[in-house]
This record gives sequence, C-alpha cells and structure tokens, in this order.
Amino acid sequence: MKFNSFALDPILLENIRKLDYETPTPIQSKTIPAILEKRDVMGLAQTGTGKTAAFVLPILQRLLTGPRRQLRALIICPTRELAEQNFKAMVSLGAGTNLRSITIYGGVGMQPQVTGLRRGAEIVIACPGRLLDHIRQGTIRLGQVECLVLDEADRMFDMGFLPDIRRIMEKLPPRRQTLLFSATMPDEVRGLIQEILRDPVTVQIAHSRPAASVSHVLYPVRQHLKTPLLLAILERTDRESVLVFTRTKHRAKSLALRLSQTGHSAACLQGNLSQRQRVLAMDGFRSGRHRILVATDIAARGIDVTTISHVINFDMPHTVDDYTHRIGRTGRAAKTGDAFTLITAEDEGVVRGIERILGARIERRKLEGFNYTAAAPSAHHPRAMARPAARSYPRRFGGPAVRQPRDSSRHEGHRNPVSYHQPA
Repeated sequence: MKFNSFALDPILLENIRKLDYETPTPIQSKTIPAILEKRDVMGLAQTGTGKTAAFVLPILQRLLTGPRRQLRALIICPTRELAEQNFKAMVSLGAGTNLRSITIYGGVGMQPQVTGLRRGAEIVIACPGRLLDHIRQGTIRLGQVECLVLDEADRMFDMGFLPDIRRIMEKLPPRRQTLLFSATMPDEVRGLIQEILRDPVTVQIAHSRPAASVSHVLYPVRQHLKTPLLLAILERTDRESVLVFTRTKHRAKSLALRLSQTGHSAACLQGNLSQRQRVLAMDGFRSGRHRILVATDIAARGIDVTTISHVINFDMPHTVDDYTHRIGRTGRAAKTGDAFTLITAEDEGVVRGIERILGARIERRKLEGFNYTAAAPSAHHPRAMARPAARSYPRRFGGPAVRQPRDSSRHEGHRNPVSYHQPA
C-alpha cells in the first residue's frame, strides 16, 4: 500500500514525499481510511508507530474544503512536548495548504495565544488546563469544532485530567467526529470511549508490547554503583543520542550535573523547569548539541528525535506500561535501538512483568572490568548519588543545559513561547 491509495490532495502527497515517508505504517493504513470516512476511531498503539500522521493527514484533508479562519479541529494532549510534536507534524504535513495551527498550553503567557486565536486558526492543539482557562475567559469558542482528537488518552488520565476532559466535552458540539488514541486501555479510557465515541472503528497495533526494533539488556547493580556504571557504559558504547530516565526530578538534575562534570554534553528535562528551559533542553538535544538528555517520565511521551540510539533506565520505572513508553523513544523511523536498564534486587517484580510481555527472558549483562564490589561512599562524600545535598549544586544549575555559562540565554536567541503557524 502507498499513501496515494488514500486519495489525498496532491499538496499533501507532495509533503509526504518531501518528508521521505514511503509506505504507511500499520496504524496509518488501518485508521486513515476510516477517519477520511468521518467515522469515530479508537486507536490502540504504542509510541513510535506513526499515529500522529494517522490523524494529522485526514484532518488536513478534511479542512481543505469548507470554511476558513474558524476553529474546526481540536487536538488535546497531556503534555506540552506532545502538543509541540503534533504541531510540528501539522505544519510540515500541511505546508502549502494555507491552514493555520496554534498550540495552547500553560507555563507561558496567555496573550500571544489570544492573539493567535483572534487571527483565526482552523486547528488548535491544546493541553486541558490552559484550554479551560481560555474557555472560562471567553477567548476560545468550540461551537464549530468538527473533529476532536484525544491523543495519548491513558496518559491524560494518569495525570488526573479526566475531570478537565469532561468539562471540555460540555462545550463541544454533540455532532462531531471523535478520534481517541491510547497506548493502553485502563478502565477510565474504556469508560470514556463508551461515553463519547459513536460506533467507533477499533484499531489495535502491538498493544502494550515494546517495539520489536528495540533490543533489551539488564545491568544488575547495587544502588550506590549506578552512577559509575552508567559512566562506564557511556564510555564503552558506540552511540548517537542517549535518553536517560530517572524516577525523580531531583535525581535527573543531579545526574545531568554529574555527567557534565565528567565531560559529557548533557541536559536535563524535568517538571520544575520553566517552559523556556524545557524548550532549550529539547532544542539542544534535538540538534545534537547535547548528546545526552536526562529526564523524568515527563519526557516519556512527546519526544520525537530519530537519532536516539539508546534509552537507559537509570531507575526502573514503576510499571510495565511505563517501561514501554520510555523505550518507545528509540528504535523509531525504521531504525533499531537499545534499551539498557540498571536494576537492583527490588526491581525484579517489574522485570518479570516486562519479560512476560516480551515472551522471553531479558539478557543480564555485566560490564567487563567494572568493580561491582566497591563500597558505598559515605553520606558526606561529594559524589554520593543516593541523596545528594542540595548545597552541592551550583546556583546556576536550574536550567536544562548544564554545560552552558550563566548567560547562555544570550547565545540561544529569543524564542516566542507560543507556537503559531501562519502561512505566508
């Protein structure tokens, strides 16, 4: 099957060609025809399967006809990073269509978003909280929305957005097309599907299984040796960009600092950063200026960087689904990737769950020459990673790029905090 079998507009087909998309992924081939027929769709697919283009392309095709300069498509996302990813896909696939897109999320000022809405945007990509702010202030009207997308619905419920979603639904026209995409099917998602989808087409792709393009390795190690083992692995691994996951914001920050002190170009991404700091971290990682990004699970979804060769779980995630979402950041775009996980004895329960999903035992590996018997450093040791003292951080280390000088913002240039696409 080729993309031209979908009878898409020639402008969209040319954009697909320029992006070097060759054949539709399974989720695209099974959902695009149904969406073009204006059917409600429930798509169950893990990250990295091409679901973004699966709904972006048919939405663009639909909006090529009909009224302009009014809101007709609404995409709701759980995180700012995912909203930006969807926005970029909308802009690149919609080049030359004269359709306008705008992102709406918190952490930045509302006025640029209000200005963008007043200029007229057919597509709004929003996070629930800020969208509700606009609804309450009367700066957005949803009465003409024809198509609603709930992207990564399970993540939205994990983050407590279900009440917000219900309030938003009350403002939408009852007669609309609704598309819901989710990696897993918790009870909350199942209940919402029954409420808001009408006779949906259900498409399930590799439900809850890690991508087949990713290989898995476990490194058993005692807790106090995790940092030196990570440094040793990085030194001995042929790699491109590396995404390292930690469980806590505090550890992401301290680990990124330690990596930078040992000569690595590292950035961190965690919930205490401002929107500008998050943008700087992601831009640096995406461009290759920072080869390592240390992140909490806030980054498990919405990062679409095809050069990620390795995902390293410094801390084992709490659940099998979280593991799937994390390692879905590598092995994308027809590439292979590696998932390394540093495990302690307390992680065996999650390990068994992952192995059940994979249907195979994961290789346990020991790094040759590494001293696994080293004693734990004292609590006062400056490089102790268990609970590093807050005073050990330089005051300037609050932003994402840990190797940048204090005045790094001058070198990065100003970036508008709101994403707004207006055709020339």
